[in-house]
Amino acid sequence: MINKKEFTKIRKELETYDKQREVLINEGRALLKLSKCMIYSVHRNNLSETKSILKQIKSAKFKLDKTAKKTKELSAEPSYSSALQEYAEAFSYYYFVMHKKLPSKKTLGVNSEDYLLGLCDLTGELGRRAVSLATKREFKEVELIKDTVEEIYGEFLKFNLRNSQLRRKSDSIKWNLKKLEEIMYDIQNVK
Repeated sequence: MINKKEFTKIRKELETYDKQREVLINEGRALLKLSKCMIYSVHRNNLSETKSILKQIKSAKFKLDKTAKKTKELSAEPSYSSALQEYAEAFSYYYFVMHKKLPSKKTLGVNSEDYLLGLCDLTGELGRRAVSLATKREFKEVELIKDTVEEIYGEFLKFNLRNSQLRRKSDSIKWNLKKLEEIMYDIQNVK
């Protein structure tokens, strides 16, 4: 009739997976929180705090990646991807502010989709930075930000994105670029 040993084995597999999934979700939340804190710290130009968070964020990502690699199913969990996207956004924002360029996906250690989704969100943070810099009359950096977002937008236009999360999020780049162009227009009228 029924192989009860097989059902017992399956039950144990599912229980183990559920426990690992809960660990992954909690570790993902920790990485999300640190990523948001890092963005906020960079916006406030608090370099010492940012460096402290940077150490924590790298450790949290390593821990999350290790958990996700336990099974193929864990690495496909949406909470894992969400945490990596936020990490990609935060680390890219920090990297841009420090080095005036974007890190590669290899530097970030994320897959292509999470990298691109993180860049979509990054353009919003760069827009906020541009507003702050414009009020301080740091116009050259505002222009660098606008040029960077324009380059990101140009690269996204080369993709054939279907109706997916990436397609929907990539629309935000266009609107963030428009805001930056308006800021640049206003700057030109101030000079």
